[in-house]
Amino acid sequence: MNELNLTVDLVEEQIVKGNLRWLANFSEIRRGFYIEDLKISLYASGGLEEKGFLLSRLFSSFVTPKYKVHLLTCAFPEFDEKYLRKLMTACKRKFGEDDWIFLVLIQEKPIEQTERKMIENFGEQRIGVAVYSLSSKDEVVSDNVLGKGLKRQLNLTEPKFEAFDLPDYVKSFTIVFTLFTVILLTLYLFFMVPVFDISILPVTLGVMFLLSLIGGHLLYKSQYRVTLSMTTKGFELCKGNSKVEKSWADFNDLALRITSRRETIIRLYGEKETFDLPLSRIGISRKETYNTIRKSIRPKREDSPD
Repeated sequence: MNELNLTVDLVEEQIVKGNLRWLANFSEIRRGFYIEDLKISLYASGGLEEKGFLLSRLFSSFVTPKYKVHLLTCAFPEFDEKYLRKLMTACKRKFGEDDWIFLVLIQEKPIEQTERKMIENFGEQRIGVAVYSLSSKDEVVSDNVLGKGLKRQLNLTEPKFEAFDLPDYVKSFTIVFTLFTVILLTLYLFFMVPVFDISILPVTLGVMFLLSLIGGHLLYKSQYRVTLSMTTKGFELCKGNSKVEKSWADFNDLALRITSRRETIIRLYGEKETFDLPLSRIGISRKETYNTIRKSIRPKREDSPD
């Protein structure tokens, strides 16, 4: 299975969700971007300025440096030192002298020792480099501020796709809020605790709402949150604390299906079972995921010509 494209999707998802906001506020993303004759799988640009409330923007306007920030993600079966040096040189010519540049290189093969030493000893302070190996689940970053920042904020050694599902979170919040309401009614009816007294009712409701937000989030994570990890051998699907691991060898066909809730799933067909992989909730490209899984499961019966 082509994990490279899916891992690039994961980088894009983390940018869109704001997981890399401690690196920069990225506002634009492009796929298939070129710098000279080098193809960049994913290019994101932005800056350090805050886009929050008025005080944050005022602080950002007067204090935050006006650096432009560029994040370039390249995915290939294997990189070499020649390509990496050519990419760095092209970036220096393309972008301004004060710009910050993050290079994320994703390759299938393990990281060679010479490549590791070159990146760790990289001396350019305005370029942060991170190389990830899909086969060995290893990473190496440049020993500078930007490289260390990439390591802290971008996680690709254990790639997982997930999405926040609002209906399930509302369900979790409602369950917890209802539970607190039942507890308060019990205290009021059987123990004569004045929890519904008009003088303390607003405070009571406020505390209930706050505790329901916290408890609802914990319930959502433990019961409803869906995450999906895929490798060349199989996949791991987690819903809350439950986990299912399957091998691609267990299946021989697949199809896209639309549920009654208008959600997209991929149904895997095997000799002994069928299994549904959710796509709408985890932020993966439908077309890309379908094509990569289709190549991986190797149908026993190939399509015959008409």
